[in-house]
Amino acid sequence: MKSNRIKTSVLIGVVLLGFSAIFGLSRFLEINRPPLPEGYADTDSALQGANLKGYALGFEGLIADWYWMQSLQYIGDKLVKSSDTNINIDNLQNLNPRLLYPYLDNATTLDPKFTAVYEYGANVLPAIDPEKAVALTEKGIADNPDNWRLYHYLGYTHWKLKNYEKAAESYDKGSAIKDAPAWMKLMRAKMKSEGGSRETARSIYTQMSESAADQQTKESAALRLLELDSLDERDAIRSALKTFRDKTNRCANGWSEILPLLKNIKLPSGKDFRVDNAFNLIDPSGAAYILDKEICEVKLDLQTTKIPAR
Repeated sequence: MKSNRIKTSVLIGVVLLGFSAIFGLSRFLEINRPPLPEGYADTDSALQGANLKGYALGFEGLIADWYWMQSLQYIGDKLVKSSDTNINIDNLQNLNPRLLYPYLDNATTLDPKFTAVYEYGANVLPAIDPEKAVALTEKGIADNPDNWRLYHYLGYTHWKLKNYEKAAESYDKGSAIKDAPAWMKLMRAKMKSEGGSRETARSIYTQMSESAADQQTKESAALRLLELDSLDERDAIRSALKTFRDKTNRCANGWSEILPLLKNIKLPSGKDFRVDNAFNLIDPSGAAYILDKEICEVKLDLQTTKIPAR
């Protein structure tokens, strides 16, 4: 009996030593590797999570975490190295991030309860491969049928794809799960009646910001809420610019000329317009809006704003 325990301890020690050696060697090679051809980092991974499941001696969760961290670093590197000045977060296909789904799929194969991975996939994959986004979330539901949040993210994914009927169906199924919040049923009704409205989008991102399991999803949802506020503000500013031009037969020379008109406009979000010390109108991220006098239009300052360009 004692001999078996010793053998088991030795085996576990060898495995841990092996993992330490692998991570140490990976770090060494990362620091000292020669320049590689463009696109080399996207070569297919030979190690599949499904092949490791059942053979990782209880370390499936640790390896799943590794895949999860790789997926975050992978997208981060793609964004940093992109030559595009303005990244469209609703369409990341030009970054060619084709390994993101395999990373997320491996992580959830090794740890089917890793909810944060499904949430992240529902947020990012629709901008890369919508079908894979649906597939990953449905995989999560199959492994976690009592998790109402996954139905929320499946509904969100369908909503992003403008499949409002399927989104409503997802929220309906999720609302039937024990402990599901009442707003899941309300979201079903919103999908049926006003799926494409900003108010529906605001409801979705508010719930994401408040209930998401991972910080990336929370931050993404918060950014989307700022974007919605900015869209409402820009609609109101355009209306004020048009009113001013109709009355004076010219475009406003600066924001100060239309501030009195904006005082009478109520924003759908219930918030107020903000100005800096120079009386420039500023967007929800704190950057000043730009007034293009040639076409009498309000624009985002893409050099300083955090609001996604539209």
